[in-house]
Amino acid sequence: MARGITESDVHTAADEIVAGGERPTVERIRAHLGTGSPNTVTRWLETWWRGLGSRLGAHQRNLSVADAPEAVAILAGEWWELALKHARSEAEDVLAGKLAAVLEGQEALSRDRERFAAEAVALQNVVASASQAEGLATTRAVELQRLVNQLEGEIKELGRQRDAALLRASDADVARQTSDRRLQALADASRLEREGLAQHVRAIEDRCHREVDLARQEAKELRAQLAATNRAHAASESASLKSAERARVQAAEANQEAGAQRARADALEEQLAKLQDLPAALQAAWRQRAPAPKTRKSAKNKEAAQS
Repeated sequence: MARGITESDVHTAADEIVAGGERPTVERIRAHLGTGSPNTVTRWLETWWRGLGSRLGAHQRNLSVADAPEAVAILAGEWWELALKHARSEAEDVLAGKLAAVLEGQEALSRDRERFAAEAVALQNVVASASQAEGLATTRAVELQRLVNQLEGEIKELGRQRDAALLRASDADVARQTSDRRLQALADASRLEREGLAQHVRAIEDRCHREVDLARQEAKELRAQLAATNRAHAASESASLKSAERARVQAAEANQEAGAQRARADALEEQLAKLQDLPAALQAAWRQRAPAPKTRKSAKNKEAAQS
């Protein structure tokens, strides 16, 4: 409701509109005043119409003149009756407009009430759905919190396992380094022992080669002697039987000595063939005896003594 609009303002505006030759209405009064709510102007306009008859009567009495002509009085009565009829018609129009407005307002209120009822039902459904969703969300939140707590516990356990694994890895690395140093030491010892064995084998091979060469030289000399004997036997074939017999005996002895030398050479070649397999056998024995260095050393000394 607009402020500053009084009943006197509305009545004065209605009088001025009537004086201008127009019928006072709510829109004209608001336009004339430049303000005012429709409800307030309508209420004060109704009081203006209700007081219009008394004002016109008072105005007629004020305008009546003693000994006025009858025609003037008749015209004044007709004008008054016309004014009353006009005022009644305006009042009926206003009442009809207000009634129509009231009916329209009631219909609008009814429609609004139905719309509000439908909206209330929809809102109730929304509230029910929201409550259900809230319950589900609460349940899910509780379940998620449980899962989060479980995951946090698993993460802590994994962290402990990781720390233990790192500690074991560090210990394993230390053990690996220790093993590497031991293996390196064993490898160095094995290399030294292998070099010693190789030198020993080479010495044995050299000695065997010398013995084989010596045996071959002796066999060669015996064959040369045999050849010389045969030549001498052929040359002295015509000698006496005694000389021949002595020569045959010497030849037999030479043949026997040559056989012995040949057998000795064969034995030396067989021993040399066995000695050629000696490095592989020594390496295999060294691998079997690698964890016990002192035992290997004693075995090495024993083999050297046997050689």
